[in-house]
Amino acid sequence: MKNRVLILATSIKTKGGITSVIKSYQETKMWSDWNCFWLATHIDKNPIIKIGIYLKSIILFILIIPFYSIVHIHFSEPTTAFRKYPFVKLSKTFGKKIITHFHSFSIESTINGNYEKRYHRIFVASDKILVLSEQWKKWLGDKWPEIYNKIEVVYNPCQPVNPKDRDKKKANTIIYAGALNSRKGYADLINSFSKIAYKYPEWKLELAGNGELDNAKLLIENLQLSQQVYLKGWISGKSKEEFFSTASIFCLPSYAEGFPMAVLDAWAYGVPVITTPVGGLPDILIDKQNALVFKPGDTNTLSQILDDLMSDEELRKNLSKASLKLSNTQFNLHHISTKIDQIYHSLINA
Repeated sequence: MKNRVLILATSIKTKGGITSVIKSYQETKMWSDWNCFWLATHIDKNPIIKIGIYLKSIILFILIIPFYSIVHIHFSEPTTAFRKYPFVKLSKTFGKKIITHFHSFSIESTINGNYEKRYHRIFVASDKILVLSEQWKKWLGDKWPEIYNKIEVVYNPCQPVNPKDRDKKKANTIIYAGALNSRKGYADLINSFSKIAYKYPEWKLELAGNGELDNAKLLIENLQLSQQVYLKGWISGKSKEEFFSTASIFCLPSYAEGFPMAVLDAWAYGVPVITTPVGGLPDILIDKQNALVFKPGDTNTLSQILDDLMSDEELRKNLSKASLKLSNTQFNLHHISTKIDQIYHSLINA
């Protein structure tokens, strides 16, 4: 039987980082070489549709699993762990190799939370565990030493970008991409920008993403920034390309992350990055060399960093070069997909 890989994850129509990662893999030779099939176990719809999609995925899984060698399961927070656990058990029953790809941003809500036993069962049943950073490898290995040798770090890849998009004329724009919620720190960015906005009337701050739009709008109005701060909502396709390709600065002031796709997008477009050392980012970030880094919640320092970068074109050029270097080396899609291909081979050969 030809080796095939069954990918279990949320629907291709669901917005978010996991969907973006798997879409990237679809564009690689690895996807076709292994005859990968993406089985959706979840979708962002009303509860009835969610239940229907889940039940349908279980039935389809049972029908097609005999034709696959490896089951590659993407999951993160407790709700996804509960959804995926039956598939782990079924995969074991059918004697399949299991890869669990862990995308979580929070140790407290997962392996140190109320559902740690469920996570432990999933990881013990896995043949290989993929995590997004060395920190996550350490956390999992320290908690459950018996699974340490199964763990491998696989970074999320940068999306391929047309070089012409990187060369577009840059606007005096700071951009943010991600959900508008407290974990992402969007309000910190708006407050920090408000302290220096008067010095740079020609500069704009644009925030792309869904979430607390009403709260964000009220904050912008209260700070009298309506002429300089704009909410773009959810963007994709050509709108997203234009958003990143014409930006001068990217900022993500998160309090917690797995490995943020928005930072990877900024690197792919060669945009200078300001961010916090959370999730997998400390593996890579070198302050003032490939990014400007500050502690989550430190709005005074963020204001100063924004001021420094907005006023220093040479610094922006240097950080832009660093972003492009990262996207072309360890976060290159071919490099990442080759590593996954090697993991698949190692399981089959074992």
